Amino acid sequence: MKPYEQRFPWQLDWNLLRTFMVVVEQRGISRAASFLGLKQPTVSAALKRLEETTGKVLIVRKPHEFRVTRAGRMLYTECCSIFGTVSQLPSLLEVDGEILRGHISVAIASHVISPHFDDVLHGFAQRHPKVTYSFTVAESDEICGRISQNRASLGICLLPEIPADLDAAILYREYFGLFCGPRHRLFDAEAIELSDLAGEASVSFQTETEDGPLDPVARLRARAGIDTGWSGVSSNLHELRRMIVADIGVGALPLHVARYDVDYGRLRQLPPYDDLPLINIYLLTNPNRRWSAPEAAFLSACREMMAGTELSERTYR
Repeated sequence: MKPYEQRFPWQLDWNLLRTFMVVVEQRGISRAASFLGLKQPTVSAALKRLEETTGKVLIVRKPHEFRVTRAGRMLYTECCSIFGTVSQLPSLLEVDGEILRGHISVAIASHVISPHFDDVLHGFAQRHPKVTYSFTVAESDEICGRISQNRASLGICLLPEIPADLDAAILYREYFGLFCGPRHRLFDAEAIELSDLAGEASVSFQTETEDGPLDPVARLRARAGIDTGWSGVSSNLHELRRMIVADIGVGALPLHVARYDVDYGRLRQLPPYDDLPLINIYLLTNPNRRWSAPEAAFLSACREMMAGTELSERTYR
């Protein structure tokens, strides 16, 4: 190493890395200052000090422009890795005595409903009452990023394809169907034909795009002849359901999730009723993560459940 490279880790203020990471994620100094509870000049000064320390321009800051440079993107990736490692320390250090202690962080897509996963969670919590948990709801792309950057113990999400650097196993599978709300013209119809849906307004998940994880659902809407545009969009299942009930448009939901609303008369399933899209929900982990004792034990419990339960039983109809 060159002399300045040897001095760099000793001269660097590590708090600057955390501030820089938040600036990038919040896409602005003022929003980062609000997130951190600091004044804007304080954050600006921290970013300037970091650029002076690294000798690189990390962020281009101009009126109406915010752009992370190539050096900034590389540093952000390393900051996330450092943050993920540091966040593991409390759990890694909880090694006293026979009682399992520590924290498990889960990054999860909205409205994941799996009795099998809930049973594992319940059983684990009963056996290890000193373990704590946090669940962060996010879009699938963000979940993949969090797991890649070691910022969560595990992820549960949809995947268009399995990332090369991560491990993924099918936690469960769910069928999607089309639904309308009680205000829709077809809700009280005695019989509904597929042709009745032609040209209908629709609402959709943001991931119902070509090559996206819900591309099969987009093809279902096309099969029904629904309007190719959409009247509403959301990444959150609960909000998509709200738009369906409000009759902003018909939309696709997992059958086992919508079943309760169907039973209570808040939703009605629409045709087609056969050859419905089957979507995999994955348990996502980082093989390079240093697992704390609670994380390793919980992941082992999940894998034991999946190994002992046929996928057909984890396919919700």
